[in-house]
Amino acid sequence: MSEFSIRLAREADADHLPAIESAAGRLFEQVEGLDAIAGMDPIPADEQRRLIRKGHSLVAESDGRIVGFTSTEPFRRELHIREISVHPDLQGRGIGAVLLRALGIDAQNSGFAAITLTTFSDVPWNGPFYARHGFQTVQDLDAHPRLKRDLEEEAQHGLPRERRIAMILFLD
Repeated sequence: MSEFSIRLAREADADHLPAIESAAGRLFEQVEGLDAIAGMDPIPADEQRRLIRKGHSLVAESDGRIVGFTSTEPFRRELHIREISVHPDLQGRGIGAVLLRALGIDAQNSGFAAITLTTFSDVPWNGPFYARHGFQTVQDLDAHPRLKRDLEEEAQHGLPRERRIAMILFLD
């Protein structure tokens, strides 16, 4: 297993992130009914730079190259995960879990009350993965209008609404 480290993302990292997201996204080709989204556009480098400037996006490095990342955006007292991706060549080694734990530490130290995201309910490396790390499915979307809006926008962009959920991790 390769060693890896986690650090805050820098603006110069942004150019590497779309390729990692695209590579990880190709795994959806193997999920029944989701093969069409495997080719969806990753977050562009300019948008990644905007998110990085907000100060909470992280990268994982191994052997001098970026192999995974989280892109986040603060919304009041919640830190929202826009994307978390690990290059398929290095998946299954705990990089995603460590990124998620490091993000939780950063969020808590920064005074956020929760971490939020939207994801697929039934894809093993999506909803079930986050549930194993303490995230709960948001049952009352009316109480979380931002997340409800995100799910509606995702559906307009072709993601199957019946398979999408919002999740939240409350920080101590």
